[in-house]
Amino acid sequence: MKTTVTRKGQTVIPAYIRKKYGIFEGLTIQWIDTGETITVVPIPKDGIKTLRGAAKGEKLLKKLLRERKADRSRE
Repeated sequence: MKTTVTRKGQTVIPAYIRKKYGIFEGLTIQWIDTGETITVVPIPKDGIKTLRGAAKGEKLLKKLLRERKADRSRE
């Protein structure tokens, strides 16, 4: 998707992107300049609520126990 930048440096975020990522009026976004590209990241008001359930199905306890066992065997 392409948008145009105005003389004031403003642009429009396409409706599809706004809906998909929950971007609404008043939301803070962060601009990350890597030196080669620019990434725009929406900052949710409640970050913990946003992340809730993100690791569902990852079997984190099994991974943790396996890593601890590996650490003990290296000691």
